[in-house]
Amino acid sequence: ARIEYLERKLKVRQILESVLKGGDDAVVQWTNRFDARQITDFSQLCVRQEELESAFDRLDVTVRDALETAHGRIHRYHVRQQQHSWSMTDDDGNLMGQEVRALDRVGIYIPGGRASYPSTVLMTAVPAKVAGVGEIVMTVPAPEDVLNDSVLGAAFITGVDRVFTVGGAQAIAALAYGTETISPVDKIVGPGNDYVAAAKRLVYGRVGIDMIAGPSEILIISDGNCPPLWTAIDMCAQAEHDPSARVILISTEGAYLDSVLRELPQLVADLERGEIVSESLEKRGVLIRARDLDEAIALSNRLAPEHLQLVVAEPSRWIGEIRNAGSVFMGRYSPEALGDYCAGPNHVLPTAGTARFTSPLGVYDFQKRFSYIDCSKRGAASIAKVAAIIARDEGLTAHAQSAECRLYCKENHE
Repeated sequence: ARIEYLERKLKVRQILESVLKGGDDAVVQWTNRFDARQITDFSQLCVRQEELESAFDRLDVTVRDALETAHGRIHRYHVRQQQHSWSMTDDDGNLMGQEVRALDRVGIYIPGGRASYPSTVLMTAVPAKVAGVGEIVMTVPAPEDVLNDSVLGAAFITGVDRVFTVGGAQAIAALAYGTETISPVDKIVGPGNDYVAAAKRLVYGRVGIDMIAGPSEILIISDGNCPPLWTAIDMCAQAEHDPSARVILISTEGAYLDSVLRELPQLVADLERGEIVSESLEKRGVLIRARDLDEAIALSNRLAPEHLQLVVAEPSRWIGEIRNAGSVFMGRYSPEALGDYCAGPNHVLPTAGTARFTSPLGVYDFQKRFSYIDCSKRGAASIAKVAAIIARDEGLTAHAQSAECRLYCKENHE
């Protein structure tokens, strides 16, 4: 695994450097190589706004309505996350505060390999729009020139400004460094494969990123009172993302674990992505019997799962015990699948235990803050002495003198 990681890192670094030097031409070359395309000019990778609208119009009315409903729910949720500027004045008349500003330009990366994800367009573009981002640039791969109308339709609904059919590390490079056609962005968000994750890690510092996302994962805590079939389906729903997806079921009832296990074979056999589900469950599926719910929750907090389904009686009684999770789904009627599409909270979540220190993607990821200080004469005099003492203790004499210059204000304050 270590060798594979190093080889992948070297390849990604090569791609990044070539795009930095070669711009549009390098992006075209890598796209043709990895996506089996025959592009001769970068303009063929650009999707015009009228094409987005046409794709939206081509959608089946039920799909179109579903995307618009999901958009509305996601928007209403994220509006509540908006941060606002504020100020305060202390007793000496010093004005201090914080200003909130939206990022100027962001890039949203939409996966397009094993499946198409219009839901990810909604989950990344909506909070950016709510935050007030000036320009949203979307990249999505189109292997063999195939691009999903639902993805383009979602881009139209959310008001994405520019769309390019570019994927992989070359897309991350184009967004981070810029090319003749794509201006560099301030931040890149959205999930991707191992190469995309490696590229995001390497360009961090040149641009901001949301997180390094790994394979998707779910941890289900059950007290055994949910139908075993439902739980088995929930496990399969997570497993069908990727062969590397991790699925964990913890229950206080051993007989319940056995019942869920018996439901899986037939479910998997009937699924369109049954082979992926089977590989995921065989390699990374885990069933655990806990002594009680306290032990189950303690283990969950240690694992810090991306998705946590708390399928127990009175889940609100236990939510206060949850310390580490990307998103929590409470009760038998709140499957993780609802959160993937239309419940409202974001589905771009921290994986691989990073929920210990990382939050879901939100409006705050598309905003920045700066502080300000406006001291009055009296106020400057009142705090200059404190600043000078600390500065001299740190050995920074000029800092101390800069503060002490304002001490005269003590006798001539307004």
